[in-house]
Amino acid sequence: MLTEGQTAPLFTLNNQAGHPVSLEKLKGKKVVLYFYPKDDTPGCTKQACNLRDNQSLLTQKGVVVLGISTDSEKSHQKFSDKYQLNFDILADPDKDVVNMYGVWGEKSLYGRKYMGTNRWSFLINETGVIDKIYTKVKVTQHSEDIIKDWGL
Repeated sequence: MLTEGQTAPLFTLNNQAGHPVSLEKLKGKKVVLYFYPKDDTPGCTKQACNLRDNQSLLTQKGVVVLGISTDSEKSHQKFSDKYQLNFDILADPDKDVVNMYGVWGEKSLYGRKYMGTNRWSFLINETGVIDKIYTKVKVTQHSEDIIKDWGL
């Protein structure tokens, strides 16, 4: 499991438009890397819209927001268009990055156990080091928590 103070694992994934996005190319910027279970579901939509609504402030402070789920590029494009998301959401259908970051695991819903993506976020600083890991994300105030914790 990754810990705060470790270097964030590098990756390249395609965004909702099919364009590659590389974490390595974002060195020098702060990155909010948020993992979420599924496009267009209630909690994931609230979280994405909360980040969308505060995107201009985050951008002014030099922060790049990247969402990742195991959904396809096509699913991401529909989700992004429907909610006018103003940041990249990356497709990880092979589960390489969710495994690399330790967010793929056993979940439970109504007593039923299954494997899925945990809703975790990583704040990665300009040097590529993980400053903070959120394992309990409040979807309706996630961007406010990020702003406060990073002192933006």
